[in-house]
Amino acid sequence: MMYLLSAESVTQLNNRRSNPQRKYFMSDQFENVFEGVWQTLRKKRPEIFPEKSEIENSAVFKASPFHSLNAEQHESKNEIFGKIESALKESSTERGKTIFIAGQAGTGKTVLLSNLFYDLTNSSLVRKDSVYLLVNHDQQKTVYKTIAHKLGLDHEHKDIVSKPTHFIQKHTGAAKVDVVLVDEAHLLLTQGKMAYRGHNQLEDLLKLAKVVVIVFDKYQILTTEGYLDDMAVRKLEDDAEREGNRIELTHQERMIAEQRTIDWLRNFAIDGRINAIPDDAQYQLKIATSPEKLHAKIKALDRLKNSNGASLARMLATFDWPYVEKRKPKDGDCWRVKIGTWSLPWNLQIPISRQEKRRNKGLAWAEQFQTINEVGSTFTIQGFDLNYAGVIIGPSVKYRDGKLIFDKQASKNKKATNQRTWKHQKIDVSEELLRNELNVLLTRGVHGLYIFAVDEELQQALLRAAGNQHILR
Repeated sequence: MMYLLSAESVTQLNNRRSNPQRKYFMSDQFENVFEGVWQTLRKKRPEIFPEKSEIENSAVFKASPFHSLNAEQHESKNEIFGKIESALKESSTERGKTIFIAGQAGTGKTVLLSNLFYDLTNSSLVRKDSVYLLVNHDQQKTVYKTIAHKLGLDHEHKDIVSKPTHFIQKHTGAAKVDVVLVDEAHLLLTQGKMAYRGHNQLEDLLKLAKVVVIVFDKYQILTTEGYLDDMAVRKLEDDAEREGNRIELTHQERMIAEQRTIDWLRNFAIDGRINAIPDDAQYQLKIATSPEKLHAKIKALDRLKNSNGASLARMLATFDWPYVEKRKPKDGDCWRVKIGTWSLPWNLQIPISRQEKRRNKGLAWAEQFQTINEVGSTFTIQGFDLNYAGVIIGPSVKYRDGKLIFDKQASKNKKATNQRTWKHQKIDVSEELLRNELNVLLTRGVHGLYIFAVDEELQQALLRAAGNQHILR
């Protein structure tokens, strides 16, 4: 069911069962048996059964509710179901209950939430058509809507998956729904804007739902309009903790890497320290000597999807080059990432035909064929996996006196560098948000990460940390 859900030719699945078992007699033989069955079916009907590896690279597959949960996720899911049941029984207050799921990038929060969503829609615990999934991210919303449609969850109401603003506008003044699940809750707005007239989307959701389950990582807050300071985040967590409603995922599910590699990336992105890059037999972490070599490597890796070693590789960059949505630059070209004589278009810039647009419908940015020659940003890649990421660290990230510093003057990301009013004062949180931007980009790769830095001192520090073993040849 999980593989067919992700097959492009399959428009709907009627299976409504789940298999809670993770380990059973001879389960270690499952992969070999399944591989043989799939390949046999592929010979008979290749249009229904594409290459297994092609499916495994799709965003729908990665977010599928049919994934087998690890022990930590399984325990957390059972705990959340119990907490939802208790909350619905005692729900009489005006403000709903918050269940807070904490976890750093790659700890399996999306798979857990997708699994919860599917099981709740089939559960007698909640009323019919009273479970909603919200996400404030266009690419992730597309993936969830595809899953909901293929599973027939949107037959009764098309907006079972939507953005928070749409849900708030539609349900204000109506009876409370039972459960709202919010993925990437660190992207919820904490101030008003043109489409949203409120002041805090989470507070609004708690007035419209009996239970609100949020997935949250403070190191992935990216914009001033969604900013919460450490004290506010701590209060959110403490309030949930007091009621026994805080759950944390710690097991790294995205990166197939040793702990010392994960620690190196965290020390670099969050703490601003550059240590010697550790050897890791499982994970490729290398420093490129030019953007040309970086792009050539990413293209070579991505081409593997046409052979047995299927891959999904894309270029990413900090938002340090101009980009204005729905407007072309004055020279009539497209918005580009430019370093010396080298350049590539920003994400969603390469023009494609109507036929290609139809083919891309329902696909995330990284899955679209033309995007191998584009550069992604946090706005297209947050929440998604790549097998290999080539990250250009632009001039907003510098290295001075043995530590990373963030230069907002060199960033083009106004959503991160503009001041905002917080607790009746104008504040500048650009350093924190630009750090988070870097953290998101560096944690996308499942099997590998290749880095090039524009700032000369930073590039030299990375090359020193790479030694002879970790330079991209």
